[in-house]
Amino acid sequence: MASYKAPLREIGFVLNDVLKVERLSELAVFQDATPDTLSGLIDEAAKLIENQLAPLNAVSDAHGCKLEAGEVTVPPGFTEFYKMYCEAGWNGISQKSEYGGAALPYTLGKVVEELLCSANVAFALYPGLTAGCFEALEASASDEIKQTYLPKLANGEWSGTMCITEPQAGSDVGAAKTKATPQDDGSFLIDGGKIFITSGEHRMAENIVHFVLARLPDSPPGVKGLSTFVVPKFLVNADGSIGARNGVSVQSIEHKMGINGSVTCVMQFDGAKGWIVGKPNQGIQNMFVMMNLARILVGFQGLGQCELATQNAIRYAQERKQGKAFNGKAEIIEHPDVRRMLLQMKAVTEGARVLAYETAIYVDIARHHADPAVREAAQDWVDLNTPLVKAYCTDSAVELGSTAIQVYGGHGFIKEHGVEQIVRDSKILCLYEGTNGIQAMDLVRRKLMMHNGRLPQRFFDAVKADLVNGPESLVAPLKQALESLESTTRWIMETYKSNPDDAAFGCCDYQRAFALTYLGWNWLRMVRAANAGSDAVYARTKQVTAEYFATRMLSQVPALLGNVRVSAAPMMELDAAAF
Repeated sequence: MASYKAPLREIGFVLNDVLKVERLSELAVFQDATPDTLSGLIDEAAKLIENQLAPLNAVSDAHGCKLEAGEVTVPPGFTEFYKMYCEAGWNGISQKSEYGGAALPYTLGKVVEELLCSANVAFALYPGLTAGCFEALEASASDEIKQTYLPKLANGEWSGTMCITEPQAGSDVGAAKTKATPQDDGSFLIDGGKIFITSGEHRMAENIVHFVLARLPDSPPGVKGLSTFVVPKFLVNADGSIGARNGVSVQSIEHKMGINGSVTCVMQFDGAKGWIVGKPNQGIQNMFVMMNLARILVGFQGLGQCELATQNAIRYAQERKQGKAFNGKAEIIEHPDVRRMLLQMKAVTEGARVLAYETAIYVDIARHHADPAVREAAQDWVDLNTPLVKAYCTDSAVELGSTAIQVYGGHGFIKEHGVEQIVRDSKILCLYEGTNGIQAMDLVRRKLMMHNGRLPQRFFDAVKADLVNGPESLVAPLKQALESLESTTRWIMETYKSNPDDAAFGCCDYQRAFALTYLGWNWLRMVRAANAGSDAVYARTKQVTAEYFATRMLSQVPALLGNVRVSAAPMMELDAAAF
């Protein structure tokens, strides 16, 4: 069975030594969020999650969710842990105090998210979707709707969903057909079906708040005609108490490859009463408030699974004796090929943590810094990093899950050891909230082009400024990768309008090359921070892992970017029937 121990030292090192999280306490809204306070809270979250949630991972995978007579039963232990989690205040840890939240940094919430997603990523989806629903309503809803729903979402008494996808409308959300008919009392009747609705039905919370994408009768076609609505499972009385059951029901639940403890529903809205959120026909803008933050959330889900895979592979390799390595030792960690795999896992997981945490810190700065120019710069980093975090961390979760199986050998293929579950649980992360191919197109088509290339230029300038100080073994490969990335970025920006297929065909290679270059910068910063500390063994481990990344992974960047520049014309001209 896979086990989990929160990597508190690594988390503290990244937050405090590499990214200087104390800068958040310099923001007026977070004056009490000192590094010591954050560390203490993370320790408390880790104890709860390690002791109470992690042991449920295997049983929740085996048990799954059950649908009987329109009611969903979640895996054993989930309801009890959900209650403990919410009563301890973790559900609203980053939400505003005016709605009952703790008003602590978004960054803290994402660190807790990583812990949850390592311990049991299926469970993490329940509070994760609730946070997304909260954020969407907070950004766009009327004051009346906010006062009705946000306090209950913050404390976890009610949970939330996002209802976007329909059978004919997946990534093409403009094809959605769900109807919203206005009523004399200002409400709307929602009619239609939605699929792939995470947490669409369960009884862990008293009510479920659905954030629904639908179309008004007189709206234009496509994405310009979509609006958003809040549709509760139970109607809410004037005094805030639970009222009658609304016209929304679960028709079936999906039987999936993984995340079996997370219920995925086919939902039917039959004259369900809802209220518009934001202005008519502005639904796609409202939904992307939720979607963009959800993409960061999914990246943290991938990071959590990377950590789970890495620490179990290392533990197994240190204990497992099989044959003899060239140095005569029997533990498989002494075999060069096993050590190669473990270093790859460490290099990816630890480098990706810096990418993910840095993005979260920039979310806090973009929201709360007093200087508009600083907020603008921070938002540029958030916009640029979001597709990188989502795609790289989730692709890596699948890759490292597979690597963990390889380290275990035949035992990894057996369910009782738990590492095969990582691959099954992680694959969906590459698909929902926009597939990783869509993330790559978002990076190339939108993020590179925004503000005349200002976003990637911030990255290039920051890394160049950091190249003046560091070991040559890390600086030289990073400099080469950065030069290749910058020149290819200019090429894409110049040729995209005339040859969009070339950029589209090469966007996934480009996105991976960008992420690897970012991690190369992260490893330079980690080595510098570790060398400034007093633990020589820790610093040596960081140096060796960084050199592995620089020589074995960062070296991939020029080749990936060479692929990007190859014309896609022959591939796109091939008739579809020829396949």
